[in-house]
Amino acid sequence: MKRRDFLRTSALAAAAVPAGTSLVKQAPAQNSGGMATSNPIVLSTWSHGMDANDAAWKVLHAGGEALDAVEQGVRVSEADPAVDSVGYGGLPDRDGRVTLDACIMDEQSRAGSVACLEHIMHPISVARKVMETTPHVMLVGEGALRFAEQHGFRRENLLTDKARNAWEEWKKMSGYTPPAGSINNHDTIGMIARDANGNFSGACTTSGLAWKIHGRVGDSPIIGAGLFVDNSVGAACATGKGEAVIRIAGSAIIVELMRAGKTPQEACEEAVERIVHRQRDYKDFQVGFIAMNTKGDVGGYSIHKGFQYALRSQERRELIDARFRVS
Repeated sequence: MKRRDFLRTSALAAAAVPAGTSLVKQAPAQNSGGMATSNPIVLSTWSHGMDANDAAWKVLHAGGEALDAVEQGVRVSEADPAVDSVGYGGLPDRDGRVTLDACIMDEQSRAGSVACLEHIMHPISVARKVMETTPHVMLVGEGALRFAEQHGFRRENLLTDKARNAWEEWKKMSGYTPPAGSINNHDTIGMIARDANGNFSGACTTSGLAWKIHGRVGDSPIIGAGLFVDNSVGAACATGKGEAVIRIAGSAIIVELMRAGKTPQEACEEAVERIVHRQRDYKDFQVGFIAMNTKGDVGGYSIHKGFQYALRSQERRELIDARFRVS
């Protein structure tokens, strides 16, 4: 069963809320220091984002920072062997190796990223270490692995029996030919959150395109493609075929469109339109975007039907069927 076909949580409530509207009441509030506060919100991609959101919400509800919330949130998907596109249990490349990509970005525009990282279950936490302890933004491959081990991360076997069996079956019929991407080969988790202080952070993590050429990197660890945060505007992240997102700098484009006055929904739709108009094979793959602005308005949009995004706030816990460009 495809994840997008899982039982929808609060489906009736989701259907009653138009995508792209303000889903969280914006009542003015004051924190203990007399400064204005915001209602926390967390938004993530796909149905497995529901459980990830719950973990992030625990941080936000306790008054924690958005940065901690998004890290803790996506770690849930990274550790779940049932999620075959992220972390442990992720489908391998065509050589049978599980390689992981992740990035994280906070309200100060600090960013950290790892790509083609093997043997480490939580690449998002390694990405945060890159951000906080080095002068760099991205580490890749063997260098990223050495860095992770130097910071106490433990090597683990990430290839589950289920993923190995799927790889063995793929080899029988593929001729070792890597896929170009498809409508169903996706499900990266991207998450953006706003905390009670009105600060944004985001995280994106994936095992990437199944059966890819070893060393292939998609949009997920690339700041501006898979994720972008600007605390004065909002945040956006992407899922789907990474090559298509990279070609338009998808998440950065959405944030810039919101800066220019578009709603999150309008900005996500414009980004998808750019892909459709510039990439002739768009009918053969899926891309979806989610976004949130400083008002707490959210939006989501995809090329094809089937993309869902999860929302968690004080008032709501729901999975939303995104609007889409083509059926």
